[in-house]
Amino acid sequence: MDNQRVFLWIALAMMVWLNYTAFLQDQRPPPPPAATNSAEALQAPGFDEGAAAPALPEGAGAGDVPPPPAAPGGAEAREVPGATQTAPASEQRIRVITDVLDLEISPRGGDLVKAVLPEYPVHKNAPDVPVQLLDPTADGLYVFRSGLTARPPGASTRSDTLFSAPRMEFRLEPGQDVLEVPLTATLEDGVVVTKTWRFERGSYAVGLEQRLQNEGETDWNGASYLQIRRLHDPPGRSLTDVESYSFRGPVTFNGEKYEKLDVGDLAKSGIEYTTEGGWVASIQHHFLTAAVPGGRAQFSANSTPEGLYTVTAVGMPQAVAPGQATVFTDQYFVGPKLQDQLEATAPKLRLTVDYGWLTVISQPLFWLLSKIYALVGNWGWAIIIMTVLIKAVFYKLSETSGRSMAKMRKLQPRMKALQERYADDRQKLSQAMMELYKKEKVNPAAGCLPILVQMPVFLALYWVLLESVEMRQAPFALWIQDLSSRDPYFILPLLMGVTMWFQQKLNPAPPDPVQAKIMQLLPVIFTVFFAFFPAGLVLYWFVNNLLAILQQWRINKVVEAGGA
Repeated sequence: MDNQRVFLWIALAMMVWLNYTAFLQDQRPPPPPAATNSAEALQAPGFDEGAAAPALPEGAGAGDVPPPPAAPGGAEAREVPGATQTAPASEQRIRVITDVLDLEISPRGGDLVKAVLPEYPVHKNAPDVPVQLLDPTADGLYVFRSGLTARPPGASTRSDTLFSAPRMEFRLEPGQDVLEVPLTATLEDGVVVTKTWRFERGSYAVGLEQRLQNEGETDWNGASYLQIRRLHDPPGRSLTDVESYSFRGPVTFNGEKYEKLDVGDLAKSGIEYTTEGGWVASIQHHFLTAAVPGGRAQFSANSTPEGLYTVTAVGMPQAVAPGQATVFTDQYFVGPKLQDQLEATAPKLRLTVDYGWLTVISQPLFWLLSKIYALVGNWGWAIIIMTVLIKAVFYKLSETSGRSMAKMRKLQPRMKALQERYADDRQKLSQAMMELYKKEKVNPAAGCLPILVQMPVFLALYWVLLESVEMRQAPFALWIQDLSSRDPYFILPLLMGVTMWFQQKLNPAPPDPVQAKIMQLLPVIFTVFFAFFPAGLVLYWFVNNLLAILQQWRINKVVEAGGA
């Protein structure tokens, strides 16, 4: 076996994998139709058994938000009617503008119903069209829900509970670091709820404080809940769209284990557990929404057959005596997967940056890449420097491989003579070749190990470049103005293909004529293959090839001159 054959198998394996994933995607049913054009029609489930159910997909009725878990020794919780306040069919939403978020809060339920990210355009060539994560009027339903769920009946907030605010627009002013948006509602039995949203400068973490004042005559027993509900819309597989290879859907962390949930499986059997330090989220390539309860909570996830999935966290119940008050403190995250902010928001929330099974390698690589970027201020140059550093780390392994290949190249005339002599006797040819290797102290398999050892690092860096939002729409130089998308003129893939061709010229040709012809096509195959990859990935591979060519050229010169 030689390095050429290893590269061939790698190329074939990559093509088989892409075709297999595309086949799996083709077998999936088409995305479900939107449940409704207005999330305001969604009743926060689990609070009103007597009220008429809203128009939802089959299986999406009441019960998605469970009542508070029973207190130790207490009676089992049950769903009960809550207070319903009469209001016009349509209310003006409260707008909140920070330096990084443009949001809308509905007075119905006091929930965030729209989130726009002004600093992240959908396409670089259309900077005025920002990414939007929450939108109750979109065909693909995607909403937050939050509130208080109580027993006995009455004092629970619902999705139609009408909150009031001191004004209809809140803006984070220059020099202001924190913006608070208070909303107040009066429920049955003299219960007053003040829901305060808290926003900080530069942060995509959103604090939620729910203060309950019991002005009634009986104890209030209940808990806070957080919920994300979304209509699943998985992207179709496409060679031209790298986002199609990222996981999209619900994820959970139970305090110990991070898990990506299959929406189809949730429709058959939901999950439920109670833990401290957990969270639930919905992720999509570079962006996510997450719900992080302030303490121990009961978590659940389920889905309808139509793909409307719900992930929920309900805190532990508290009792509030008449005349007393309590505060429930929880947190949401809505924005890009900036790893420093994710880590500051909740333990292991950075795992939503989906590096897959190579996370243990990818995260240190990203850390190093970000440190280099902090020095040079350009992600393209950071990738180049990172590639050089990786090459330096594996220099000795690469040198071992290169020397083996150089010796094999030097022996090619003698090997060709043996092939001609024993053309009709494969067994004698094999014996003669082994004797030649032994005499010249050449190990034909020595070149394979360095490549196999480096492959996990190469693949880990691939996922770093693919999944890290910091590289999204990042410019490099000249015609490369977006490292996260393909080269618009295909110049970089062509240059990469040329470097592969030069590498082949420096390496020994495979002894098998058929394999040799296939290897000659490999630069063309890889050029086409990489043509639709993000420019950052092609840049990495191109620089790595250049370094490999320089190293192999030097080794060949030393070996041909009789060096060890």
